[in-house]
Amino acid sequence: MDPNTSATLRRFGQLFARGLLSAIFLMSGFGKISNWQGTTEFMASKGMPAVSFFLAGAILLELGGGLSLLLGFRARAGAAALILFLIPATLIFHNFWAFEGMDQRMQMINFLKNLAILGGLIQTMVYGAGALSLDARARNRRSA
Repeated sequence: MDPNTSATLRRFGQLFARGLLSAIFLMSGFGKISNWQGTTEFMASKGMPAVSFFLAGAILLELGGGLSLLLGFRARAGAAALILFLIPATLIFHNFWAFEGMDQRMQMINFLKNLAILGGLIQTMVYGAGALSLDARARNRRSA
């Protein structure tokens, strides 16, 4: 591949990937706010203790981490926070092993989807936000 094409793909690809990765967290966070009651009932049905506390924490992590990814601002820390959120959320809310039939299949798909999202978050933690990010802009200012 042409080095210029590769650099362009890498530059814009990371921005696009961060946008796609952040979308699920931002939409989920705003969805929890707009349906607080329904979300608390769902969480309680899964046996969650201190539902309001954990719901508020989930919203803060999803919106804060989602914005961190989208803007590329402290993206490694945002990705780490979302990983810490996503692991227990996946195990609690997509426990496919506790279901049968089509419900089991749907929960397994959601479980695997979350594993794929974890992969993207790990990549962001390892490689950072990329050139088109607030993190890169801050680095460039410090080195100038």
